[in-house]
Amino acid sequence: MGVQGLTGFVEERGVFFTELRVRDTKLVIDGSSLYHRLAFAPDADFRRGGDYGDFAAAVRDFFGVLRACDVAPFVVLDGGRGAEDRKLATLRGRAAEQLRAAHGLSRGAGGCLVPLLTREAFVQALGRLGVPFVQCFAEADREIAGLANRWGCPVLSLDSDFCVFDLAGGYCPLSHFQWQSAAAGPHGCYVPARCFSADRFCRHFGHLSKGLLPLFAVMNGNDYIGLEALEAFFSKVRLPRGCAAGKGGKHLRLQGLLNWLAQFAEPAEAVDNVLKYLKKHQREEIRELLCTSMEDYAPSDVNLEDFFQNGSYECEAARKADVPEWVLDALAKGKLAPFIINALVLRSTFLRVQVENMQRPSAHSAALPIRQVIYGLLLRVSHSTEDASSIKQTNELPIVCEFDRCQKTVKKTFVQAASLLPDFCDDRFSLDKLMEVPMSCRQILLLETLGVKMSCLEPIPSHLQLPIAVTCYWIHCSEPKVKLNQLKALLLMIVSGELQRITNDLDPTVPPAEDDSVAYNEFLKWKEKKLQKNDFDLDAAHSYCQWQCCLQMGLYLNQILGTPLSEPDLSSRLFTGTLVHRLYQELKSAPSVENLFILSPKMAQLYLILLNTVES
Repeated sequence: MGVQGLTGFVEERGVFFTELRVRDTKLVIDGSSLYHRLAFAPDADFRRGGDYGDFAAAVRDFFGVLRACDVAPFVVLDGGRGAEDRKLATLRGRAAEQLRAAHGLSRGAGGCLVPLLTREAFVQALGRLGVPFVQCFAEADREIAGLANRWGCPVLSLDSDFCVFDLAGGYCPLSHFQWQSAAAGPHGCYVPARCFSADRFCRHFGHLSKGLLPLFAVMNGNDYIGLEALEAFFSKVRLPRGCAAGKGGKHLRLQGLLNWLAQFAEPAEAVDNVLKYLKKHQREEIRELLCTSMEDYAPSDVNLEDFFQNGSYECEAARKADVPEWVLDALAKGKLAPFIINALVLRSTFLRVQVENMQRPSAHSAALPIRQVIYGLLLRVSHSTEDASSIKQTNELPIVCEFDRCQKTVKKTFVQAASLLPDFCDDRFSLDKLMEVPMSCRQILLLETLGVKMSCLEPIPSHLQLPIAVTCYWIHCSEPKVKLNQLKALLLMIVSGELQRITNDLDPTVPPAEDDSVAYNEFLKWKEKKLQKNDFDLDAAHSYCQWQCCLQMGLYLNQILGTPLSEPDLSSRLFTGTLVHRLYQELKSAPSVENLFILSPKMAQLYLILLNTVES
């Protein structure tokens, strides 16, 4: 993320940083940077689909440290891609990088890949911890900078764009935020950190004006603009220190560009001088491109302080895109995912790759019918009786462009939205009126999409009804078919999460039942035993990737329908990839593992109920 090469450049030269003790302050946190940083823990397993309970524990520990240091965190998350979709090329490039990483991991190589549901687990963990957060309509950088300047507090991120914004309280890179080494000082507990100083940075280049940093970022290349448009400039200009285009290295060009810009007082003068090196017919187009791109570092018109004080998120770009008010409100509160806003505004979505079998169709294929219903709900419009006949005649359903894995490449496919069942085709089911539809009707649409009846789910605890409905759908729609031991391992994993929840996470003043405690201790002993053979089964991994894809889209459909089923808590170990793979391996050689929770009648009964529900 951010300005190409800038993070490496400033890290190599420590002179641009000041030491900081973070305590007793507000702190505006770039949520995307933070959850990526926490997900990439040194001991994390990236091959088996993610251990969301461990990730949620890291989130809890992080904010526990901030609380101990009297730091008031405010988390700001990116939303969709924005109505202009200017980062499409960058996002396609990142998707290709993630695919290469996933392929390497599937073959036993090293590497990192954020598990599919990490963002959802992060948002849920913030909610459980009571950490104030907002999800923006589009990219959050300008809104983060605006809020931090309003409060005069630092920004915590890992995005070099924040070296370019003029931040009153400075930019603290997460790589230098030593929250795990919080210390006690004479004035209380603090987090040792380093803060990037734009003033020091500019002084290093002959008193470069801070107002020229946005032009530097744009010319050097960021997520919105590549260097191709300015290659003619770099090939002709004589940059200071003898650095021109070509093989001088990124940092030499970057340093030369900064020194060259230092001779100008303000951006307009510098732009005029850049254009002199370009052909006349290109100049106005490049001027417009540079000026538009520099606006990405201007203050945002969205006032996030309003949101954190009274829950009101006002955004002109969303209004221009005709996003219904309830959708924007739900997006801001994290009750709808960016996937939804991209499908609605752009009719285009990215489906994130996992560590799956690259010879098979994408794991997301299993959830296609759910996505088609989501698209059908999002893209339906109200029709008056006068134009109803013309709609019937054209009978055209909306199309959504999906970017997904095909073998070892990212390809786009065009998917038709589902034609909703007759009961759901009247105007009440248009998006702007969807929340006025009775909850019972919305629940029927959810369950019919998943192919489950509510009567089957009634014996199941309410917070597990959606995961089990999704599991029924997965059994029906997966290709190749789910093996019985894969199903049993998944259900045993869900039961283990429940056992941990009632043993550790419920009211500490009420001790758990003795048999639950005994069963939990036996489970921990079993986990500590070393596996004789810890093979990685790629076909099992592919099957569990399909389950996660189905769960993700089941969550999204449930959210857009206003949660007719309770939202399951990912942070309470609903899915633990290392555990489900181990259970599957052991079930193949030792079927007695199915009796792992026999010492707790309640958990043994829950396992049988879940198994009978899915098998029936």
